[in-house]
Amino acid sequence: MKFRPCIDLHAGSVKQIVGSSLSDGPSSEAALSTNFTSSRPASYYANMYKSDGLKGGHVIMLGGGNQEQAEEAIKAYPNGLQIGGGITASNAPHWISLGASHVIVTSYAFSSGRVDYGALSSLASALGGKERVVLDLSCRRRPGDEAGPYYVVTDRWQTYTDVVVDGPGLQALALYCDEFLVHGVENEGRRCGILEDLVRILAESPVPVTYAGGVRGMDDVERV
Repeated sequence: MKFRPCIDLHAGSVKQIVGSSLSDGPSSEAALSTNFTSSRPASYYANMYKSDGLKGGHVIMLGGGNQEQAEEAIKAYPNGLQIGGGITASNAPHWISLGASHVIVTSYAFSSGRVDYGALSSLASALGGKERVVLDLSCRRRPGDEAGPYYVVTDRWQTYTDVVVDGPGLQALALYCDEFLVHGVENEGRRCGILEDLVRILAESPVPVTYAGGVRGMDDVERV
């Protein structure tokens, strides 16, 4: 088990956001719940992670206005960070050429609520194989179904797909990626404890998984 850092970018700044508060509506800014906004650029944190030898962290662009910050972070730590947010088969090679170790895909990999295997194949082809691909399966339960399955959510975690995160699904999707990234959306940014039932499901994955969501301290890290 390894600890992996994260640089979330929103409106051109490094922020730590309560995941379930993200939206695209006219009142999105008013609804946004932010735990922390940094005065430092993303490259500062990239250099810090490089100095500390922390590899495999992810830079996530939450909406527009973040590309310059993301590019500077990736260039500051070559082959040390993954990049996500608006990644497609067309722009993925650009990020790899800048120094990203992997690209992270979410919305691009799903269409009409289902996995778009054609898009995943195109992405792998553009990068010369699946070894540079991380599939984001961030998920949440449907409203009112507290004991139900976890469904993958896209579009900044607002749109439910029909894809359930479970053992067989992880086995099938692992054929198209090198790793999974999974945010437990309801707990992301809340520091309220991990989703232990979700972590148990992720333990069935045949490829490495990064879990995020609800961690309060090292006890939760060790629990994962």
